[in-house]
Amino acid sequence: MRHAFLSAMEDSGSVGEGTGWQSLPLVIEDGEGKLLAAMPSYAKNHSQGEYVFDHAWADAWQRAGVSYYPKLQIAAPFTPATGPRLLLSDDKYALPLLKAAESLCIKSGLSSAHATFVEPGQQALFEEAGWLRREDIQFHWTNRDYDDFDYFLAALASRKRKAIRKERAGAQDGVDIRQLSGADIRPEHWDAFWLFYQDTGARKWGTPYLTRAAFDLLGERMGEDILLVLAFEDGMPIAGALNFIGEEALYGRYWGCMVDKPFLHFELCYYQAIDAAIERGLKRVEAGAQGGHKLARGYEPVATTSMHFITDPGFREAVADFLDRERRGVEMDRMHISRHSPFRKG
Repeated sequence: MRHAFLSAMEDSGSVGEGTGWQSLPLVIEDGEGKLLAAMPSYAKNHSQGEYVFDHAWADAWQRAGVSYYPKLQIAAPFTPATGPRLLLSDDKYALPLLKAAESLCIKSGLSSAHATFVEPGQQALFEEAGWLRREDIQFHWTNRDYDDFDYFLAALASRKRKAIRKERAGAQDGVDIRQLSGADIRPEHWDAFWLFYQDTGARKWGTPYLTRAAFDLLGERMGEDILLVLAFEDGMPIAGALNFIGEEALYGRYWGCMVDKPFLHFELCYYQAIDAAIERGLKRVEAGAQGGHKLARGYEPVATTSMHFITDPGFREAVADFLDRERRGVEMDRMHISRHSPFRKG
């Protein structure tokens, strides 16, 4: 939610005209124009790039003969990372901001408003305003004061520990892996990563969300907070993973490759991220949306939360009933997954 990131998305054309993400921030200022609170938000005419899936809701609206789009999205675009969604100088401005969002939806004919990946400290602010809670599961790695990767491995069951060592050895065989940040990330590195990103995007969601210019701008504006992990074979980059460095967490975002090498995905996205988090003293690695395969690699299930406002009372009642049942199912899934933790018992 940093200005450097949000502005890079706009200035690069990754959001804006023709993307389905129209910037529509709400702000509160005092009489002298001083900013007191802000809500980075977007008018959207699709549900892509959000990682909280509401396509079934859109279908229900359509079957009822009304349109689900446009809607209001309160989010960091293309980023399934938990954080503040209301930027406040004082919590007293939360309710006015949320009521302004509701009013905007009603007056402008937007079906709904959705704040995705809301940090725990702000969830009560949304609930006090009457917004509906939705929960899901992500997989995060937690740093339990490990001295290095081997100390982390020692906490795992023997079979899992051996499997990870085998995967790392296979992935690193014949490959030079480099972690780059700040000025060490040169234009040719972004050129290579752009190809990796395009390949993954084309296979996963059809059209990559970010433009080529976005990576240059991110490198210029927040390069010291970026960790780009690249794998080289015979001096040529063959795969890469992009991470953002937060105050407490490393956020894994994008990955791609041009060579199909066994276990290289796990190495660049998960194990290198763990190495980096331990080295930097970060508390956790958030490895993005979905991915039950992360469990065997030391990433554990945690709850994520989104908050929703529905303008139509009838749809609101139906969604509230659905979310009540969905939350119970998500909690059961999380408990079931946790039973298969790779960590040693006792």
